[in-house]
Amino acid sequence: MPVPVLLVTGFLGAGKTTVVNHLLAHAEGRRIAAIVNDFGAINIDAELIAGASDGVVSLANGCICCSLEGDLLRTLSTLLRRDPKPDYIVIETSGVADPADIVRNLMDPVILREAPLETVLCVMDAATPTAALDDALQRSQLRVADIVALSKLDLAGGGAAGRMREAIRAQRVPAVVVDAKHGEIPSALLFPAIADRTPALREPGPRRPAEERFETLSWTSDQPLSLPRLQQAIGRLAPKLARAKGLLETVEQPGRQMVFQFAAGRATLAPGEAPTPGVPRARIVFIAELGVLPKAELDEIMAACVAE
Repeated sequence: MPVPVLLVTGFLGAGKTTVVNHLLAHAEGRRIAAIVNDFGAINIDAELIAGASDGVVSLANGCICCSLEGDLLRTLSTLLRRDPKPDYIVIETSGVADPADIVRNLMDPVILREAPLETVLCVMDAATPTAALDDALQRSQLRVADIVALSKLDLAGGGAAGRMREAIRAQRVPAVVVDAKHGEIPSALLFPAIADRTPALREPGPRRPAEERFETLSWTSDQPLSLPRLQQAIGRLAPKLARAKGLLETVEQPGRQMVFQFAAGRATLAPGEAPTPGVPRARIVFIAELGVLPKAELDEIMAACVAE
């Protein structure tokens, strides 16, 4: 029996991981295998975790989650050999990946027969300025989508969600646009109850030359950070950042690890797990377009956050 594939795409910080987390936590009896680029981003409730081995987290509801390391087709082949096989496979792409390339790989006749691409879901931050759709990468992510899910609706005030819907419609994409409050999307849209049907062939569009557009910059500190100084630093860095995330401790809450996230111009801090002994007190990864943020500038700005 073929195992249908759901491909989840969307720009940096759009909310793809929230959608995947919701799918795994509310599997409703389905055995779902999730392939993600950033294994650590998956945050399933502790009571669902059954165990972890060989880069795979097993969940008590029969689902699994694994990290995408190396070749996607090899990872798919490994999943298809599991006993029992999953009912569905969810692939979460990188926020800077052109999904057309992944669609092209999934059109391989052997893969299409064993793991047909059923649905392409594009997650979009509803609060994103509509001018963002002028970006070639985001247009490509929209172009291949069957469903566009508007996320972060609680942050999209003043009719922003409505303007985004109109902007998507203006792109003349055939996708259905739905709301995804807290990552929830009707499962009937993502997992159609149609078995043994002929998989649809897709035209991913012309192959474009690979272009390295973004770079990743890491910063660590062995000392806790001052929260007011961190807020000032992120305010200075924000115009140059596409995304940032990390773990840190602050002098205001000693011994408590916080999860830092920055996406779409917004920064958040949330309580994390207990700090790990022997690792830096602050570990943050910043993503920016190539050449926009020199490492020396980042280090200087972030060094000012370290508590005296």
